[in-house]
Amino acid sequence: MANIIVFGAGGRAGRPTVAEAARRGHTVTAVVRDPAKYPDLAADGVTGVTVVAGDVTDAASVAAQAKGHDVAVNTAAAMDEGHFVAAARALVEGLSAAGVRRLVAVGIGGALEVAPGVPAYDSDTLPEEARVFSRDHAAQLPLLQASDLDWVVLAPPLVFLDEGPGTGAYRLGDTQAIPGADKFAYADLALALVDEATAPTRSREMVAVA
Repeated sequence: MANIIVFGAGGRAGRPTVAEAARRGHTVTAVVRDPAKYPDLAADGVTGVTVVAGDVTDAASVAAQAKGHDVAVNTAAAMDEGHFVAAARALVEGLSAAGVRRLVAVGIGGALEVAPGVPAYDSDTLPEEARVFSRDHAAQLPLLQASDLDWVVLAPPLVFLDEGPGTGAYRLGDTQAIPGADKFAYADLALALVDEATAPTRSREMVAVA
C-alpha cells in the first residue's frame, strides 16, 4: 500500500481521488486550505485519511506536508492568473526537498492537440476565456519538464466533467484529444489518477484521459 498526498483534496477532482485511494487501502493525506470546511473528507467510516492544512503554491508548505509520502497527486485548481505556474514551481521545489519523486497532476483538455502540433488553446475551437485559462494551465508544463520529478499530467477531454458515479473505466491516449470523448466523470478521472500514482505507466509527459 502507498502513502499518498493529495493537494486540492476538497475540490471536484480531489474528493473522488481521496475516496478512491482510501477505498483501495492506501494511506492518504488530504491537503486543503481550511480543514474545518471539509469534515466529511475524514468522516466516520472513512479510514486511512488525514486532513491537513496546506498551500500547493508554497514550496515550504508542500515540503512540510509531503515528507514521508511515496507519491503526490495535484488536483488543485484556481481561476487566479498564474496559479498553475506557482503550484508547479512549489511542487517541484517542495517535493524535491521532501524526497518525493512521483507527481501525478490533473491537466486540461484545452492543452491537448486538436491537430498535430496545434493545442486547442491556439485554435478556434475554444472561446477566448477558455483559451486564456488553458494557456495558464499549460504553462506549468515547461517547469515540470525542467525538473527531476517523475511526473505525468492527465488531461481530461474538452467537456464539463460529470460529478456522478462514472463508468468505472477510462482510457489513456497521447497529446492529442481522444476522438469521441464527449463525456467523462470525475470518478473515472480519479481512477486514472490513483492508478498512475500507484502503478505508473506514463512518465514525464502530458497524456489525454477519457
